[in-house]
Amino acid sequence: MNNFVVEFDPNIFTIGPLQVRWYGMMYVIGFVLANFLLKRLVRRGFFKVPEEKVDSLITTMFICMFLGARIFYVFIYNWSYYQNNITELFAVWKGGLSFHGALAGLLLGGYIFAKRNGISWAQVMDNVALSGAPGLFFGRMGNFINGELYGRTTDAAIGMIFPSGGPYPRHPSQLYEGILEGLVLSAILWFLLPRVKHYGYLASTFLIGYGFFRYIVEFFREADVQLGYYFGGTTTMGQILCLIMIFIGALALYFTNQKKLEN
Repeated sequence: MNNFVVEFDPNIFTIGPLQVRWYGMMYVIGFVLANFLLKRLVRRGFFKVPEEKVDSLITTMFICMFLGARIFYVFIYNWSYYQNNITELFAVWKGGLSFHGALAGLLLGGYIFAKRNGISWAQVMDNVALSGAPGLFFGRMGNFINGELYGRTTDAAIGMIFPSGGPYPRHPSQLYEGILEGLVLSAILWFLLPRVKHYGYLASTFLIGYGFFRYIVEFFREADVQLGYYFGGTTTMGQILCLIMIFIGALALYFTNQKKLEN
């Protein structure tokens, strides 16, 4: 059986030294979609800010997300490399962004926007969860096109060959993540939207849902080579961070429900 070889040109087009990459384009699509959905939520009355404030939120979130994603990757996932290559700290075109760091950045960005506009942090993060979750699908498609963050070797028919991962078929874990974390989780959040009685419910659900789906996919995803496995070779750093996400999400959901009952 011939396995599909994932070997795409990472560039959409090149003009002289200028390279427009699929990976960056996927992020652009995600933010454009988030902008559209946020404005829809404003018109629906769920996001209680003037519509012109949406662009400000998108800008704040982009900056904070990028900084958080890079800082986490450098200092948590790959400090052993960067401590000896300080000049590459900001060389993001070579790869190196962490979702968990991006999430931390989004939380900070949401707090900054909430304080500036006199609304609750929970309201901001509910709307960010609704509008941002679909973008996870496009981000993972960017990983797939780049042939990075691939899965462990497998004999299953779905196995694909990633040239940077050697000659053996591997799980296309980027596709698993894109479908579960992007499409399925988005569908769950939008399904729950009409049932929300208090802000904070959707953001908490996002943390739990993403943590659960990512924890499962980590069993199929190749562990970061510089980190390996923990607890006797059974757990990845991604799973540890996901368990923390699930705990924080469950705690936030508990307090959200308590506040709802008090009201």
